[in-house]
Amino acid sequence: MSVTHRLWYGNTGPVLVVIAAIMVLWYGFVVVLNAPWERDQAGRAGTTITTSQLIANTMAQERPVLPAPHQVIAELWDTTVNKNITSKRSLVYHGWITLSATLLGFVIGTLFGILIAVGIIHSRAMSASVMPWVVASQTIPILAIAPMIIVVLNAVGLSGLLPKALISTYLSFFPIVVGMVKGLRSPEAIQLDLMHTYSASRWQIFRKLRWPSAMPYLFTSMKVAVAISLVGAIVGELPTGAVAGLGARLLAGSYYGQTIQIWSALFAAAALAAGLVMIVGIAHRMVLKRMGMAA
Repeated sequence: MSVTHRLWYGNTGPVLVVIAAIMVLWYGFVVVLNAPWERDQAGRAGTTITTSQLIANTMAQERPVLPAPHQVIAELWDTTVNKNITSKRSLVYHGWITLSATLLGFVIGTLFGILIAVGIIHSRAMSASVMPWVVASQTIPILAIAPMIIVVLNAVGLSGLLPKALISTYLSFFPIVVGMVKGLRSPEAIQLDLMHTYSASRWQIFRKLRWPSAMPYLFTSMKVAVAISLVGAIVGELPTGAVAGLGARLLAGSYYGQTIQIWSALFAAAALAAGLVMIVGIAHRMVLKRMGMAA
């Protein structure tokens, strides 16, 4: 079987087709959305613009309505490779600022979510009283609560990394709680009866049965939590007028109409989220393999 045949009929071929279709549509919308400005400029100058000139100009505007893919790629290259990582114009620098808050919030949210889930499993009163509040907490829009968290923490002298991390915690603990509750309750009744037959204590049941059974659910929830934790860190940077972080790059781009900068920051955030989810996935496979379970 040839390499081309394997690529086409494997996973690579369909992915490339989808990417090609997205690129074609993207370039098409670039022309459509940026063309009015070019026609307006040509009308003001009293000149006639040809179709080929129009298409070329729409893909090379300094502040386009929709930047072309090659403009975004060029901006990403310039702000990651060509800039020193300590420069405030480097996406690596801003990405690290956001990543720090993301990881801290994710760790706190994961530990907090696991503790709540364990309490819900072992306490009927907590299951009846806490779980509804956990669900209700996620009905509050994060854009509404983030400024309040920032203001309150600033009032008590807490600023910088921690407020953003707490916003990430607020978003990330929910999928952990839901996943761990489902995972800790996943053992079948016959398995629990067997443990009781062996006179196993509640701690032994938890350590030898419930916790191993919950591992697949935990890591699946962590993939969701780490991605949404990044969203929380970015949102936490917006109401503070931050000067560093991916949220700050988005703010600066919106203030000055730098749409290419906005899109490059969005793509950097997406790549960062994908990398974090991939790392959690690798840890997932390693842990399950060590436990003798299929990933």
